[in-house]
Amino acid sequence: MKYMLLVCGDDTNDASGMAPVEPWVEELGDRNVRLHGHRLALPSEAVTVRVRGGEVLRTDGPFAETKEYVAGYDILECDSLEEAVEAAARHPVATIGAMEVRPFWPMWEAEDPETAIRDLDAELTEALRERDLDRVLACYAPDAEVFHLADGHERQGLDAHRKALQDLLTAGPVVREVLDLRVHVDESIGFAHALVRLTDTRLTRTLRVTTGYRDIGLRRLITHEHAVSLKDLRDMKEA
Repeated sequence: MKYMLLVCGDDTNDASGMAPVEPWVEELGDRNVRLHGHRLALPSEAVTVRVRGGEVLRTDGPFAETKEYVAGYDILECDSLEEAVEAAARHPVATIGAMEVRPFWPMWEAEDPETAIRDLDAELTEALRERDLDRVLACYAPDAEVFHLADGHERQGLDAHRKALQDLLTAGPVVREVLDLRVHVDESIGFAHALVRLTDTRLTRTLRVTTGYRDIGLRRLITHEHAVSLKDLRDMKEA
């Protein structure tokens, strides 16, 4: 179960004697309990936005005027609320401020981020097999950065990728086989490293593909893709 740990500072307390945060971060990171986190700027730099009657109301400062403010956050992976509370109690800021522990909405548990990426990769393979260009491109974000050196020619950008895919799919059947797929993911972004064998009417080539993913609304899409054929890699090393 994932928990959001809101680190609430108190500007009326003296923080000079507080223990450093780094040992807490390192220990929980080594145990894979702390997945991600970061400090936030001071409340004086916050902007609060409301919409009333269709009008955007912007107020400089935090949502509530209080001596306690959210100074940072951490995302924890714990087996129970009790374990998350124990981790929060060990955070140095708990001695001078407060720690709010809040479970993630259960939707996050319904779809594991790594599973979502693997499902998207399977969708890409099936779309190529069906020679469905629109379905293939639906796996990419509109602003995706695509760099391919997979057919002896360099091409960059999604428009160039669309044209190359159109030529490829028009020529005949395409088979995409994922020989190895390693996924590294957190709550909002992910990366995958894969060996992909691509077979079309002309030839078979094996590609080394690095892919970046980002949450777009309620799904993950490809926002970066870099593919190089193993033959081209060998040629570059020999040059």
